Amino acid sequence: MLRVREYVVSRLLSSSSYLHRLLSAAASPISLNPGGFAVEEYLVDTCGLTRPQALKASMKLSHLNSPAKPDAVLAFLAGIGLSGADAAAVVAKDPLFLRTKVDQTLAPKVVGLTGLGLSSPDIAHLVSLTPDCFRRRSIVSKMHYYLPLFGSFHNFLRVLKRGGSHLLSSDLDKVVKPNVVFLRECGVGDCDIAKLCVPVPRMLTTNPERVRAMVACAERLGVPRGAGMFRHALQAVAFLTEEKIAARLDYLKYMFGWSDAEASIVLRRYPSVLRKSKESLKHRSEFLVSEVGLEPAYIAHRPALLSYSMEGRLRPRYYVIKFLEANGLLGQYRDYFSIVMLSEKIFVEKFICPHKEAAPLLAEDYATACKGEVPTNFRFT
Repeated sequence: MLRVREYVVSRLLSSSSYLHRLLSAAASPISLNPGGFAVEEYLVDTCGLTRPQALKASMKLSHLNSPAKPDAVLAFLAGIGLSGADAAAVVAKDPLFLRTKVDQTLAPKVVGLTGLGLSSPDIAHLVSLTPDCFRRRSIVSKMHYYLPLFGSFHNFLRVLKRGGSHLLSSDLDKVVKPNVVFLRECGVGDCDIAKLCVPVPRMLTTNPERVRAMVACAERLGVPRGAGMFRHALQAVAFLTEEKIAARLDYLKYMFGWSDAEASIVLRRYPSVLRKSKESLKHRSEFLVSEVGLEPAYIAHRPALLSYSMEGRLRPRYYVIKFLEANGLLGQYRDYFSIVMLSEKIFVEKFICPHKEAAPLLAEDYATACKGEVPTNFRFT
């Protein structure tokens, strides 16, 4: 670690835009305005903040009486690769960052994070997304825990970008680790924990008792711990009250005409349906039941139908099959669900390419339908 620290510090010192500037700024004489250091003007002229941003930020920097420390911080930000606009965004988000000591607080964190394998761009991302957390002493130890859990910095960064900054501010020992241990006991592996945190970044940082309640709720959907769908069930019910879940279930039964037993099948096989909006479900019901003519039981036993894009897959493929059938080109009867499940490449190979001569406009019409339009050849009314 000592060698890593010496290496990083030497690299920083050799950079004309980093600690070299930092030390020069710190050593230069400080000139004060007759009325004292004008923080707001400094934030506008030197940091690049807008006047409203500067006014707001200056309220947190009222005790700043010279440009020495903020000059050093700006040099630090430039040294890790942040542009002027990026640095301004950091300051606007966390004005207190300008009061941080570079040599005692910021530079040692660069050394520690570099030792964990993070690159300069990685560190720049951390600073940009969570400048307040970066200032804290615990960021290196927390990253030491999260990197193996999430598998890579890239995976962890995805969670941060989705609002998971609480991972760097929450108590590891009292909150995060107990939640991780419990999820593992429920059969949720680290890979699935990482995937779970992308759509539900608060999963690991919420009260452990609440996480236990979510697990119990997921089990009540009929998805047992350790099942392949358990992570999806947990994601579906996360932070939903029992009342909201019941209301969404009632809407599903009403919209698709499902019995209680059929609705239970849907929830076990595709629990994420609880996260779909009423409008989305309404459109799917109108299309699958009213237009395609599928029976409620058929959909209930194949709930994956509800997961596909209406415009990108469900409608265009139905139009192609209907066109082929109307023109005597379909051949042996095909099940709609089996057609929807095909990859795009295989669907085109099986249902578009063989009909280039008999239906030369089919490929073009299909591409148009995938854009949400209905070509003339696909209108049968």
